[in-house]
Amino acid sequence: MTVSHNLDGAALDLELKGLIADVLGLDPDQAQAFGPDSGLFGHLPELDSMAVAGLLTEMEDRLGIVIEDDDVDGEMLETYGALRAFAEAKLGGR
Repeated sequence: MTVSHNLDGAALDLELKGLIADVLGLDPDQAQAFGPDSGLFGHLPELDSMAVAGLLTEMEDRLGIVIEDDDVDGEMLETYGALRAFAEAKLGGR
């Protein structure tokens, strides 16, 4: 497990896409191809309601952040860009 604390944009992208691939069992190349508008929840069959919990837990572990229940909504999981913006906000708020 890698714990990343001070990530710039490129490093955050690499870490976030890597953890998505790991948690969802995606081909790493598929995850690396995600852009800001790439659909996640509702678009990737691997990202179901059960996988969301694993994804958020892994984000906490690898990014060194705390995600409260109130932080989680459908919009933050809708696209890769929304998830990345959420992670950036959490990292900036520490």
